[in-house]
Amino acid sequence: MAVSNYDLIVLGSGPAGEGAAMNAVKLGKRVAVVEQYAFVGGSCTHLGTIPSKALRHSVKQIMDFNTNSMFREIGEPRWFSFPKVLKRAESVIQKQVQSRTLYYARNRIDLYFGKGCFVDEHTIEVVEHNGNTEKLRGAHIMIATGSRPFQPADVDFTHSRVYDSDTILELSHTPRRMIIYGAGVIGSEYASIFSGLGVLVDLVDTRDRLLSFLDKEISDALGYQLRKKNVIIRHNEEYQKVEPLNDGVIMHLKSGKKLKADLLLWANGRTGNTRDMGLELIGLKANSRGQLEVNENYQTSIPHIYAGGDVIGWPSLASAAYDQGRSASGNLTGSAYCRFVDEVPTGIYTIPEISSLGSTEEELTAQAVPYEVGKAFFSRLARAQITGELVGMLKILFHRETLEILGIHCFGDQASEIVHIGQAVMTQKGENNSLRYFLNTTFNYPTMAEAYRVAALDGLNRLF
Repeated sequence: MAVSNYDLIVLGSGPAGEGAAMNAVKLGKRVAVVEQYAFVGGSCTHLGTIPSKALRHSVKQIMDFNTNSMFREIGEPRWFSFPKVLKRAESVIQKQVQSRTLYYARNRIDLYFGKGCFVDEHTIEVVEHNGNTEKLRGAHIMIATGSRPFQPADVDFTHSRVYDSDTILELSHTPRRMIIYGAGVIGSEYASIFSGLGVLVDLVDTRDRLLSFLDKEISDALGYQLRKKNVIIRHNEEYQKVEPLNDGVIMHLKSGKKLKADLLLWANGRTGNTRDMGLELIGLKANSRGQLEVNENYQTSIPHIYAGGDVIGWPSLASAAYDQGRSASGNLTGSAYCRFVDEVPTGIYTIPEISSLGSTEEELTAQAVPYEVGKAFFSRLARAQITGELVGMLKILFHRETLEILGIHCFGDQASEIVHIGQAVMTQKGENNSLRYFLNTTFNYPTMAEAYRVAALDGLNRLF
């Protein structure tokens, strides 16, 4: 069998794989990408980020129509089925696949669709969907195979009433009531989506509060908004067993409670896709969650083999994964562009959405950092009053003495966009990273960005 030689072989075409491939080819390297599925984009495009965010947007539009009195002249409130809303997401996925396929073709990157496995430290064998087998040899290899939902062995995921965050996109009806087990980012986002469609949701949280890595005030605000939409949040609960029935599913909790619903969505953790790749043949070992350990250059214990994206764990964000891939390929080509991606804003697409960067109040208090808070409530901003998106706030944490920006926390409409203004200031050095930037900058009016000026003035007025 002939062997094709490459400077870089990338396993996976999600954000990390795409970032690595595109950067390497721009730096003059010959690149091949192996994708297990029939289309590029990875789980991000087909099962995760893109479909869930497209679903959220459609549901938010439905909610706006149903709650805005102006639309009553057009018609009465209407509820749409989950499959109908999902069609919008499918059209977005198709557009994303078309764009990304064009990127690979334009950059002369060879695509292999099939299962790729290690033969040795430099050789990948690909069994393609058409039955052909190809052998690829790479000077460097990038593992960017992503992750899949964690499925405990004692839960029957083959039952028609039990779903995970991948299979929920195959749901062919709208349930009246559902249980979501796991109140992390995925669970909270789907709680927003389904409650927005009128579904009664039991959100089971194994911790004492939602998204505990967030600033507590922001976390509490999310809990309040979910409860307003009839989501029942059950903190500090763990399942004992799941009992699927013909007419629903019962979740038995260790506390003695029993929850019954039409279906269960399991959203409690993810596992790296490292199984059946031949890692044992080259001496690479994944941890209990299928994740690979890397150094600051995204190298595994075998220096010419890199990894990035969900397969290495934190932060498990598409935005970070793309930069991780670029950094890895920059390192292997000797490019000046190579950094460890650690300053990553959170982007949580609940309704309303959340985004933050930097320290929380709890962290600064524990570190005995003298900080102050500046807030801008969206209900008082002209732009929010115009759009009707009154829920939310921007919160700036800054050093009392130097006025250095220590944290940006935003809850509400366009939060994931608004946070980037604060991010740009926080990355500056010295006096440029200061609350005074927002005081001395003229913002367009009316805009949501104006919240920075309002919050800065609020914070300054708290100093004495």
